[in-house]
Amino acid sequence: MPTDRLRAGIVTLVLTLVGGVVRFWGLGWPTDQGTPIFDEKHYVPQTWQVLRNGGYEDNPGYELVVHPPLSKQLMAVGQWIFGYDPVGWRVASALAGTLCILLIIRIARRLTRSTLLGGLAGVLLIADGVSHVSSRVGMIDIFPALFVLAAFAALLVDRDDVRSRLAVVVAEGRIGASVYGPRLGVRWWRLVAGVCIGLALAAKWSGLYYILFFGALLIGFDAAARRAAGVARPFVGTLVRDVAPAVWAFVAVPVLCYLASWLPWIASETGTDRHAVGQQLPVGGILPDWLRGLAYYSTKVLEFHATLDTPRGNPHPWESKPWTWPMGLRPMLYYYESGTGDLGCGGPSCVSAVMLIGTPALWWVSIPALGWSIWRVVTTFDWRHAAVLVGYGAGFLPWFTNIDRQMYFFYMTPVAPFLVLAVVLALGEFLGRREQGLERRRTGTLVVGVYTGLVVANFAWLWPVLVGTWITVDRWNAELWLPSWR
Repeated sequence: MPTDRLRAGIVTLVLTLVGGVVRFWGLGWPTDQGTPIFDEKHYVPQTWQVLRNGGYEDNPGYELVVHPPLSKQLMAVGQWIFGYDPVGWRVASALAGTLCILLIIRIARRLTRSTLLGGLAGVLLIADGVSHVSSRVGMIDIFPALFVLAAFAALLVDRDDVRSRLAVVVAEGRIGASVYGPRLGVRWWRLVAGVCIGLALAAKWSGLYYILFFGALLIGFDAAARRAAGVARPFVGTLVRDVAPAVWAFVAVPVLCYLASWLPWIASETGTDRHAVGQQLPVGGILPDWLRGLAYYSTKVLEFHATLDTPRGNPHPWESKPWTWPMGLRPMLYYYESGTGDLGCGGPSCVSAVMLIGTPALWWVSIPALGWSIWRVVTTFDWRHAAVLVGYGAGFLPWFTNIDRQMYFFYMTPVAPFLVLAVVLALGEFLGRREQGLERRRTGTLVVGVYTGLVVANFAWLWPVLVGTWITVDRWNAELWLPSWR
């Protein structure tokens, strides 16, 4: 790791504060005549139920309880502090989005061993339209993004910790004591990763994909570490020494965290389907009534998601399919209102809109950035690029398993940080290394600086339609770069 810990701390703190100001600025605007906008209309009332009841929902007639409770429990804290108003609806999301900035700075620094590139990752995530808008609405997608990113950070620390432990064993001449390599003892950072991935699952069911993908990444890290240390049979050693503890950390612990988010519902008398046994389900059986009720509840949620297909001939106006997501070719309109010029936009007619748009200067380079990562993995087995691809793939690839399902661009919210990391790794190649010479570094610094400035300028241009500022109709049309954005 770099030795400039003080400078890294200052960079992290300053950029996190800047990101917080950007995310929290004007958080109470816009509203739909004082009511929530877009899918806030689902989650905000549900969150109020959670707050009123102490952690669970109890309105079976609403029949749209289609996600686990943790995200709404976190949003309920915001409503408890600030009340049932726009700031209260959104403050938890804004805080989660700000913490994502802090995490990605530390992650990028650990991946690249560069404080400069860590700071660059923070700047790019601040200027990402998807992360920005998702941090400013009372919806749930920013919460799994936060916990997934935290789990990824813990995995990277665990990787370095494992290699440090193995280095001690090598230095002491004990690496050949067993063909499987040494036992590594309690790995606290692996446990932290398991807790975080469990929280992601408790925030939204898509966290399940990250359990599978990150679990595979963890095993790959362990096998590579044992091989690098000179273990005689590194892959078998990983199976013998590491897989069983990994199952505990990445299966048992997440399940326990998931169940913990349901504790208020389990303890309740009026929670939705809490007493399904004896009503919808027969009395008896070896499982506890609360577990059977939760399974019944979850089955209904699964049925909702499984049958949420695109109506033929009548699709949702803002739905999209996964192949459009890497470049953000079909954004989403969360809010739109028009009015007369007396609203202060400077023209005869005014528009206020909020669109979930991936900043084009960032998202439109996704194909070459991801292609470069794939090339690096294939040709040099670069673990950094492999790790980022795993994180990106976990949030992107599973959606191809059911193309007929109704899907939306906001599903990419947890993927956005991994796009930023892929771009930063590519920019690191442009920047070059110190040993490549001063002239090479100057050229690389110029390229990286120009690109970063372009992303920030692009974000600034989009700012009115990311926060709902009143603008003229001509400016609104100028924001819509592609026909698919309309």
